[in-house]
Amino acid sequence: MRVKKFIVPIIFAALVATVRADEKLAVLQAGSEVYSNVTVTSVSATDVYFIYADGMANVKIKDLSPELQKHFNFNAKKAKAAELQLAENKAIYHEEIIHQPAVQAPDMAREPAAAATTTTETALWRSDLPGALKQAQAENKRVLLDFTGSDWCPWCIKFDQEVLSTGKFSAYAGQKLELVRVDFPRHTPLPDDQRRANDALAAQFNVDGYPTQILLNSAGKELGRQGGYLAGGPDAFIAELEKFSQ
Repeated sequence: MRVKKFIVPIIFAALVATVRADEKLAVLQAGSEVYSNVTVTSVSATDVYFIYADGMANVKIKDLSPELQKHFNFNAKKAKAAELQLAENKAIYHEEIIHQPAVQAPDMAREPAAAATTTTETALWRSDLPGALKQAQAENKRVLLDFTGSDWCPWCIKFDQEVLSTGKFSAYAGQKLELVRVDFPRHTPLPDDQRRANDALAAQFNVDGYPTQILLNSAGKELGRQGGYLAGGPDAFIAELEKFSQ
């Protein structure tokens, strides 16, 4: 049984549109920055998001050549309005986080967790997607993104306990996955650069609630996503990932 539990929407994620996905460019230049072997993943009113030879990045469309601005349907007025709306929405979002009290995790005594393999093995999570993609390419693996509120979201905490922290999932991930945690904690400070990177990933992948897990191939293309809490322990989640991979 799948239970959809989204705690707090990320309002600004809706600004991203899936336009010209998978379009390939030999070179993309934005100001003084030059990127090679580019594959566009999404385009918003303000930015182009893409994978390139050295990882993943995004650039402002206003910094591209006039030809590329026209190619990506750039509208300066719409871009300015989108930037103002984004700033306003992010301010509202962070204000809500500051003033909302912590939420208790579901009562495990009254709702037993799914059976899980218990071993000392622990899955290794990283916070940088470009590094994970490089490693996945080198080892012929896929990449799993875990969008979570690790210290406040009750269904994130429950899913981590029942699935992501189990030995069975760790063993599976060790063979097939590179793991990236995209965390939005309320009580644990993050470095500013990590917080900005996490915000950008949430916008890029249009994530609007927690928990959300997204499976990518080694080129960064989305294969499937699991939104909300999924009952059934590691077996159910592994089966879901295998289905996405087919």
